Amino acid sequence: MKKYFLVALLATVSFSSCSTSDDVQEPEVVDPVVEPEPEEELNRSDYPIQDFMYGAMNLYYLYKGDIPELADTFFTDEDSYVKYLSENPDPEAFYNDDLLSDQDRFSFLTDNYIELENSFSGVSKSNGLKFSLVRFSNSDNIFGYVRYVAPNSTASETIIERGDLFTEIDGTTLTINNYQTLLAQDTYTLSIAAVANNTVSPTGETVTLSKVEGFEENPVYIAKTLEIDGAKIGYLMYNSFVSNFDDELNNAFAQFKADGITDLVLDLRYNGGGSVATAIDLTSMITGQFDGEIITKQQWNAEAQAYFESQSPESLLSRFNSTIYTGTASEQPINSLNLMRLYVIGTGSTASASELTIIGLRPYIDVKTIGSTTVGKFQASTTLYDSDNFGRTNANPNHTYAIQPLIYTYRNADDVVGPPTGIEPDFELEEDLTNLGELGNPTEPLLSLALDQILGRSRTTKRSAGPAYQLIGETDMFSPTYQRMYDNKRPNINK
Repeated sequence: MKKYFLVALLATVSFSSCSTSDDVQEPEVVDPVVEPEPEEELNRSDYPIQDFMYGAMNLYYLYKGDIPELADTFFTDEDSYVKYLSENPDPEAFYNDDLLSDQDRFSFLTDNYIELENSFSGVSKSNGLKFSLVRFSNSDNIFGYVRYVAPNSTASETIIERGDLFTEIDGTTLTINNYQTLLAQDTYTLSIAAVANNTVSPTGETVTLSKVEGFEENPVYIAKTLEIDGAKIGYLMYNSFVSNFDDELNNAFAQFKADGITDLVLDLRYNGGGSVATAIDLTSMITGQFDGEIITKQQWNAEAQAYFESQSPESLLSRFNSTIYTGTASEQPINSLNLMRLYVIGTGSTASASELTIIGLRPYIDVKTIGSTTVGKFQASTTLYDSDNFGRTNANPNHTYAIQPLIYTYRNADDVVGPPTGIEPDFELEEDLTNLGELGNPTEPLLSLALDQILGRSRTTKRSAGPAYQLIGETDMFSPTYQRMYDNKRPNINK
């Protein structure tokens, strides 16, 4: 055992000795010095859409004071400003998340201002069917009812008409979860229904409708003179303030004037608004004896208001006029009626420029409203483009983004501000699904109530409404111009 142990020990010592003598020192590995790449310098030109939107909102946004980053002194240098632009590279997210106030329900942006301009001109992709969407009590199921059918549309070539109801699209029951997708289709088939004893039941009829590009709807839907009990009363159903149809509106008033009407019923029950300039023209058509007097006084954000008050105070005022605003040197004389009272039909779909017409006229003539409470939207917007002065001329040719922010609210000549809860009716009556009536017919319930007041046939101030359903939407609720009021005469701010 000792012998073997000694041999093993000697072997171990011998191995260790050899290893030590033969060991070659490995050179120390040193990592190469890598110079850090310089950070890429950001430039505002790298974010042209965000840059233009920020600049436009900084000047014109009504709720500028609600957004700290829009303050003129917020950014101390260009680097911090460009870093801010770079933090949200998606233009839509940047606009909606960073630039809009929580109290703003109406400002928006578009990535195709050509479509937006067409919409303001009354041109859209449409089948011409105008409807409301109503929710059944304690249910997710909904149904639609037809308000009216636009003339010369694809819907006008079918059997569908005012008062028809529909509960299914392409055989699928409409619900709160699917109606947007079903109605967004270019072509769909409606299953017609009817209401009786507060129950909606299918009739077995179906109607297939197709939307067409470039459909243009004349907002002067009905203009007629009613001769009742020896009185001549004008009736105008006006469905949108579209300046492209100002001539048609003025022609309707020329006919009223020729007919010698003594009163006017202005039906705005489905009118969600539109052009401020057209609303001013309409107030001047109804009157005429107040040319040059103030209709509205605008209130902008603090900096813009101070600028206009010092540089251009007249630009803050809208006045009765005697010519139609056309944006050209050639302006058509307005046909005025010189009325001293007006009866307006309004509903929960009556908004913006419609409400301006009511509020603006009240200091001068007796304006009575019939129907239900209006929306309560008293702010105006404008289209701002990526150009030196945010106008359409010389807009950046590399994209078609534009923004439509709220820019001012207003008071009337008596300094009355429109109530945000809407204008309450003087004579209340809801539309009744079981008795919608024929629009323009003196027996139609809302028109009949207006005629009662004009002719002194009744002193009723309230009438019972029909079955109560929850209104959840209408035809144009997803249109960018829905319940918007826009001012195409925006004055420039030069800083």
